[in-house]
Amino acid sequence: MAKRIGLLLTGCGVKDGSEIHEATLSILALSRLGAEILYLSINKDFEVIDHVTGEPSGETRNTMVESARITRGDITDIAGVSADDMDGLVCPGGFGGAKHLSDFANKGVDCTVEPAVLKLIGGLYQARKPIAAICITPASLAAALRELNVSGVRMTIGNDPGTAVNINGFGQIHVDCPVEQCVIDEGHKIVTTPAYMLGPGIGDIQPGIEAAVKAVYDMA
Repeated sequence: MAKRIGLLLTGCGVKDGSEIHEATLSILALSRLGAEILYLSINKDFEVIDHVTGEPSGETRNTMVESARITRGDITDIAGVSADDMDGLVCPGGFGGAKHLSDFANKGVDCTVEPAVLKLIGGLYQARKPIAAICITPASLAAALRELNVSGVRMTIGNDPGTAVNINGFGQIHVDCPVEQCVIDEGHKIVTTPAYMLGPGIGDIQPGIEAAVKAVYDMA
């Protein structure tokens, strides 16, 4: 029987949602492994960033609606699922991972995690089901683990000192990692890879994402 892996998206676009290359490479890796993919998003309105100028566009959109652009319309509200509905979870990066899964983008180590996200991560962790976080999303995952009173998890965002300090500030252990690799904490069943925290291009980030996704699938 195929393993069912959740893919948690936060919109469509690196500056205000999920990074599209990272999401697509995650989908491709899961598909090649034969996984059944459960496409998930939080249901939240957000301020759109113009990806040409990098400035707010004045528009407001919805994370589920935007995430459905990546999944060809197949999307489920995270609030309606639990750890029982999947064997593992993969969380692509993009700035939405630091703006919508938590408010890390604004508050750093003082951030809090979106309640529905915290509930799902808590359920998966307690059920010993693996979770992968890509690019910047390990910061929100580290924050969630702190709220669950879990510490000492080995994680990476690559080698960015500022973000690494925050990972450690959440009580986890940052490990420097090259873009083509991932960090696997087998004891906690947490997998992380730098992707576009290091880049520089889609070909560079593909091996690390594939390795991270395979690690989740193998542990599921």
